[in-house]
Parts: sequence; C-alpha cells; structure tokens
Amino acid sequence: MSRGLVDYRVLLDVITAEAGLLAAAVDGQRPERQVPACPGLNLGEAARHVGSTYRMVTTWLREGSQPLVWQQDPFDGQTLAEYVRAGAGPLVEELAVREPEAFCRTWWPDEQNHAFWARRLAHESTVHRMDVQSAAGLPLSPVADDVAVDGVDEVLSLWLGHRLDVLGVRGTREATVSLRTGGRVWLAGSGPRPATARLVPRDGPWSADGDVTAPPTTLYRWLWGRLPDRDVVTRGDRDAIAQLWALLRLATK
Repeated sequence: MSRGLVDYRVLLDVITAEAGLLAAAVDGQRPERQVPACPGLNLGEAARHVGSTYRMVTTWLREGSQPLVWQQDPFDGQTLAEYVRAGAGPLVEELAVREPEAFCRTWWPDEQNHAFWARRLAHESTVHRMDVQSAAGLPLSPVADDVAVDGVDEVLSLWLGHRLDVLGVRGTREATVSLRTGGRVWLAGSGPRPATARLVPRDGPWSADGDVTAPPTTLYRWLWGRLPDRDVVTRGDRDAIAQLWALLRLATK
C-alpha cells in the first residue's frame, strides 16, 4: 500500500492546472488526431475520457458509491475544451472540502479515502494532458519532479501491484527490476505470482535482475508506455525489464 508522496492540496492544484492545460491543448484541434505513443487513441477520445472521469468521480463522491449514470460526453454545442474545464471545477471543489484520510469508497481496497481520488485524478489529468499535447503537435508542458516521482510510485503500487492482480495477469518467470529516479528506488517483482512493488533503501540490502534509471518525468512516462527503452538507462537482465514493461501495458490499458 502507498499513501502518496505529495501533499493532498498540491494534488488538487495539479488537477486544476492540468485540466487547464489539457483544455487549452484540445481547443480548436481536430479530435481524430492520433496520440503518437498510443496507437488507437486519439486526441478527442483522450479529452473526452478525462472529462467523463471527472464527472464520474464527482458523482461517486456525492452519492457515496460508484455511479451508474453521469455525463459521459459533451452536451450539444459544448466543445471538448469546455467539457474538460466544466468537469474539473466541481471535482476539485468536492475534494477540497473533504479530509484526505476520511473514508470514502474507491476501486482500490487498500485506499478507501479521498486521498486516493486526489492522487488518481492528478495523474489521470497529467498523463492524458501530455497525450493531448503530443497529438496536437504542441511542446509538452513540464511536470514538477515531485509530482512525477509520485506518479512513478502510483503506477507501480496501484496499477502493477493491484490492478494487474485484479485482471488475473501474471508473468512467465520470476524477475525483479529496480527503478531509480529522484533519489528513490522501487523494487518491482513479477512472475507467476502476483506482481509487487515497494520503495527500498537506495543502498540496499536488496538485489534485482534488471535496473531502469531516468529523470522523474522520463521514468513516469516510460512506465505509462509513452516512451521507448532508448529514453531510459537500462542495465542487467533485459528480459526482466521487458516483462515488467509488458505487464504494465496490460495493467494500464
């Protein structure tokens, strides 16, 4: 289980800022433009997904359980940019009046609190904002190092360590990979048993079959499948690294 590495209020600011950047990037663009790193995903679908997720979570918070009905597409005459902006405000307002550790239902049994949603939506917004900017042919706005490091922790703890097990997906061989960025090290294990990931001391004692090192935003994007191996530094067992990367593609699909 991971409690997050960034303050709750900072994550709310991240949602607001990233929603604004995403809306600005989608404004006036052709929705069918493809996201280069995600075959089959286009600019319009990415923006619509984020706007829909904002509304789904806002409804979830208000009703106390996963909703069956919410606004999943823009209204007639509402642009995608307006749809994203109009969804982000109510979400942040709902989270801002709640205590991060107070109970609320989520889809991760280990994190049944508002902090889960702040973290999840901050990274949902950030990853897809970069998708939309890349599809629009725009320069990628930077991600603060502390937010990117938190994003590394989230993808490893939530998606590799939980979501993959829910899907019932396993690797073919026992292997461990260390991932290094921002002065932190995670040890990710995969194989026939459920995948695991944990923060470990930088200097051990522990060992890994393979190692991946990169600056925070680069590692963050690599773990989400948005960058190729050539953009990170890999050492050791490349099959172990390839297995981890392939499992993450299934977990985050």
